[in-house]
Amino acid sequence: METGHISVQAENIFPIIKKFLYSDQEIFLRELISNAIDATSKIKTLTSRGEVEGELGDLTIDIILDKEAKTLTISDRGLGMTEAEIKKYLNQVAFSSAETFLKKYKDDTNIIGHFGLGFYSAFMVADRVEVDTLSYKKTAKAVKWECTGNPEYKLSKGERKERGTDIILHITEDSIEFLEKNRIQSLLEKYARFLPFPIRFGKSTRTEYEGEGEDRKAIEIEEDNIVNNTDPLWKKKPSSLKDEDYLNFYRELYPMSQDPLFWIHLNIDFPFNLTGIMYFPKLNNSLEMQKNKIQLYSNQVYVTDDVKEIVPEFLLLLHGVIDSPDIPLNVSRSYLQSDSNVRKITSYITKKVADKLKQLYKKDSGKFEEKWDDVGTFVKYGMISDEKFYEKAKDFCLVKNTDNEFSLLDEYLEKVKANQTDKHERTVLIYANHDKEQHSYINSAKSFGYDVLMMNNIIDNHFMQQLEHKKDKITFVRVDSDTVDKLVQKDEIKESVLSEKEQEKLKKLFEDSLGELKGGTIELRALSPEDSPVTITRPEFMRRMKEMQMMQGVQLGEMPDSHNVIVNTNNELIAKKLLAMKSQDKKSLFSKYLYDLARLNQNMLKGEELSTFIKTSLEFVK
Repeated sequence: METGHISVQAENIFPIIKKFLYSDQEIFLRELISNAIDATSKIKTLTSRGEVEGELGDLTIDIILDKEAKTLTISDRGLGMTEAEIKKYLNQVAFSSAETFLKKYKDDTNIIGHFGLGFYSAFMVADRVEVDTLSYKKTAKAVKWECTGNPEYKLSKGERKERGTDIILHITEDSIEFLEKNRIQSLLEKYARFLPFPIRFGKSTRTEYEGEGEDRKAIEIEEDNIVNNTDPLWKKKPSSLKDEDYLNFYRELYPMSQDPLFWIHLNIDFPFNLTGIMYFPKLNNSLEMQKNKIQLYSNQVYVTDDVKEIVPEFLLLLHGVIDSPDIPLNVSRSYLQSDSNVRKITSYITKKVADKLKQLYKKDSGKFEEKWDDVGTFVKYGMISDEKFYEKAKDFCLVKNTDNEFSLLDEYLEKVKANQTDKHERTVLIYANHDKEQHSYINSAKSFGYDVLMMNNIIDNHFMQQLEHKKDKITFVRVDSDTVDKLVQKDEIKESVLSEKEQEKLKKLFEDSLGELKGGTIELRALSPEDSPVTITRPEFMRRMKEMQMMQGVQLGEMPDSHNVIVNTNNELIAKKLLAMKSQDKKSLFSKYLYDLARLNQNMLKGEELSTFIKTSLEFVK
């Protein structure tokens, strides 16, 4: 037996590794399995080159749990190590001091592979680690290395009879969770799900049935519990795959989710390596950012689900996987480091998404329109947050009107320009965000020959503001933000059937009946006799600001639910019936009733006010 000291001057290097390199204890399993994968991959490569004689044999990596002995073993059939290699790779962690180590190496992209620190993560959960290994080299002998988490180690004769390495962790009392089968199984499903060699964790059973009727019986079949898919879909050529393959993989990733709308298969090898599949989920008009939906891998090793550094913000709504060995990571592989490669990858993903959307629209605009309610959220969010995407999106950004007719954005602007340009030469885009609640306003606008857009997406307020900023001389006006004659604000003024004196009396009557309106006004307007006697409108700017505040969950102070009351002096109920009443009380009651009728149309009557209105209506009927 040989004993010695690991070549490191800082006696407390192990606590430093625990404290500074790894934010999560559970990462130890990923690191040790990654080392086993690396050793297995290398033996496969050497064999393919003819540098290793004999059969490769079974390359399955075993995870062995012994709760009674309090050990967890990672066993591979890879390269193995000679005694000299153990001394080189496990013992020479040569740092001048703890301080220098932290300063120099904690952000080094390749520190794990070069210095064996992935292996030393074992001491986060183990107070003793054994390495029993046998090299593939002909004259090699089995060697055992032992260490108790300090610079002292022991070397002795090993017990392995076949090529490969066993790493045996003697789990500490404060890490006994890693002796639970379910805990290890969940970690394997997280970190080893798509590793390129089979990972076996004991046995599992499945039930099969044989026989018919009363003779039918269940048979328990025991088989290897292989936890990973060694050939994930993103590593395959897109030309070899069918739609059902992509859908099945999506269901494997997200078992409880609805099927996606479509997907993009990423595959690039220059100027960086990147593969992956990005799925467009059904959003149901939601902008909820759900973690764990895009997973980052490096050579099929799971790294993180926090991909905001490489995926543009608006595409964090997507689901799927990205695999790239060229993405720089910190030493614990727990977060990304920004560099030029990351920026290139971000631009590439944005471009691929834009190209795919354009291709889908050109290929079948009808199918694209059917998906627009979901796809539109991605597109609008992207146009708001990414300048390059905004430019590309002009080829597939759609708008939909209240008749369910779709147009490309620029085509629509051209279509309505002639009829919906105001006296300031601005194109007025009239929109509704609730076709049922705003039904009468929509019909009124359409009777004037105006087109009304449906803008009921959660992000539409921000999207309209972006377009008003980007496009020359356009403005959005909600269909209920003013009466139809004022939407386009041309100088055409209808003549009222009432005299100036009658109008003065009428306005005072409404002012007395309604009292003070919070932030609103009462305005007399000569509209068409067919238009409603009283209409409620809301100031566009204030209403839009309030809705954006609500969406962002921000309260900048009390914003009144202000509205304007438009009294149509040409409607018969106003011009003939109301003014002809002799009783002042009846006039006041009737004017208040017409106002409440307008509020009912805007869904503004609730609770006690609604009950009172119904009671008043029944009195009028009597």
